[in-house]
Amino acid sequence: MGFHRSLAPSGFDRGATAALCVLSATVAALGAAVPSAVAAPTADSTRAEVDRLYAEAEKATESYNRADERADALREQVTRAQDRIARQQQRVNTMREALGSLAGAQYRSGGMDPSLALLFSDNPDEYLEKAAALDRINFHQAGELRELEAAGRELAQERSEAADRLTELERSRKAVAEHKRTVERKLAKARALLNALPSADRAAYDRASRSDRADLPDPGNAAAPSGRAAAAVAAARAALGSPYVWGSNGPSGFDCSGLMQWSYAKAGVSLPRTSQAQRYAGHQVPLSQAQPGDLVTYRADASHVGMYVGNGQVIHAPYPGAPVRYDPVGMMPVSSVTRV
Repeated sequence: MGFHRSLAPSGFDRGATAALCVLSATVAALGAAVPSAVAAPTADSTRAEVDRLYAEAEKATESYNRADERADALREQVTRAQDRIARQQQRVNTMREALGSLAGAQYRSGGMDPSLALLFSDNPDEYLEKAAALDRINFHQAGELRELEAAGRELAQERSEAADRLTELERSRKAVAEHKRTVERKLAKARALLNALPSADRAAYDRASRSDRADLPDPGNAAAPSGRAAAAVAAARAALGSPYVWGSNGPSGFDCSGLMQWSYAKAGVSLPRTSQAQRYAGHQVPLSQAQPGDLVTYRADASHVGMYVGNGQVIHAPYPGAPVRYDPVGMMPVSSVTRV
């Protein structure tokens, strides 16, 4: 009679069984934890992410402004160089024509050796006078030839420099386009996040973006340190409520540095285009000594700027959707204060 004997579990089988039990328990625990791990972001975290995206977009905007300003300057340089090249080319052409005409006339009249011409001349004195004049002409012609050669070298140099500027202009154009794409990408992502907020949270965010900040004290009428600073403050106040438009310096919309440039232009002062350059448009003063009209730059990279107007407040163009408004001077880390 045959029979089958049950084999006792080996050490490996016992270990595998135990491991399977542990793994099953772990999977069950992880399954219970998944809902909290992938929970929807809170309104606070969404607002923080939107603020971060706006800050990155503003940094890219200032890079765009800098590249665009450089491209404008290069376009002017290229235009002036092309004008110079055209004038120099005309000069070279005129010199070549004059030398060619003189050379042709000499060829047509110079068929006899000078000594024979003197021997057979009816009037040797007259011939000698003509010969002396011809020597002078030859000397003058040699000078004009040297001048033509110099003009040709200068023309070649101008063309080489113009070609270099055109190459740099093309690089700057590409940089402008790249920074523009970066700004638009950041802003589109921020808008998508805001649109995904519940209506109550979105309304609260919009209220915080209004220009009529009822929670702020009156900025007062502190005296500006100069007439031009006072005029710039008046211009900035006149822009209150204007929309934020990235890459714009007015008059219908502004980004942060564009508002400063436009306001001081109304006071007859030409400021650089970017916030990074504006911080060096005057002399630095401590924040504790800020006066109306001073430029306050923010963040370590100086990617945002506002104008101090007194009573601890600045006027600035904050970000898309928030028009030009008052805000506390300490709304974000201050990097410098500049008196223009």
